[in-house]
Amino acid sequence: MKRAVRRQILRSWAPVFAGVALLCCGVNLAACDGSKPLFKHHEKEPGPFPTPDRPVAPIVSSKWSTEEARDRLNEAGEVMARAGIKPGMTVADIGAGEGYYTVRLASRVGPKGRVLGEDIVPAYTSALADRVAREPLDNVSVKLGKPANPELPANSFDRIFMVHMYHEIAQPYEFLWTMRPSLRPNGEVIVVDANRPTQFHGTPPALLKCEFAAVGYKLISMSDMPSAGGYLAAFKAVGPRPEPGTIKPCRLVRPS
Repeated sequence: MKRAVRRQILRSWAPVFAGVALLCCGVNLAACDGSKPLFKHHEKEPGPFPTPDRPVAPIVSSKWSTEEARDRLNEAGEVMARAGIKPGMTVADIGAGEGYYTVRLASRVGPKGRVLGEDIVPAYTSALADRVAREPLDNVSVKLGKPANPELPANSFDRIFMVHMYHEIAQPYEFLWTMRPSLRPNGEVIVVDANRPTQFHGTPPALLKCEFAAVGYKLISMSDMPSAGGYLAAFKAVGPRPEPGTIKPCRLVRPS
């Protein structure tokens, strides 16, 4: 059964990721060590990126509440509505964990849409791949990324979701820089986070806006999102992507 589902998943992603195997080590990702890139990059390795001037929250869990509790608040429904998710879209769910948003995005984009669930923790991607095979979700694929590079294919996504995970990125400038080419011309990055210091599993909105702007993203909307435990921000990439050495890091204002 799992092999049949895997074949269906790979066929369904063929128009978007031609010739690329998105399921690392098949449906079961537990054996993947992430040591080899899943996508070939032909550009030169970027130079050094600035060091962020902020703490980084540890990855403590693949979920911050139960799916039932989140559905009672219509969290995913409200977030997807504000993000403009429509049938036929291609969406990446970065830091997908066990797939709360991945499976709901799959339903919203429909059979003609595509969803990629990505995480850097092999146990999470393994659990999500098993869920994709079990349900089954023919328009979903799963991959293991890297902490500073989600390794997404270029010009592929209408939306990239980053829900309650941005504060866990240790190298945000490199991450946003490597992620940027994967957006389609009118694509958007959707960030959901809490308005609190990064070490307490949130990101102050001013810091979020500054770090995105440093890599050439423009904030197009930001609004409170109580059902998702914080706020929702949407960004678009504007202008040329800056050279890593020219990126100016944001500085926290600390009390004297």
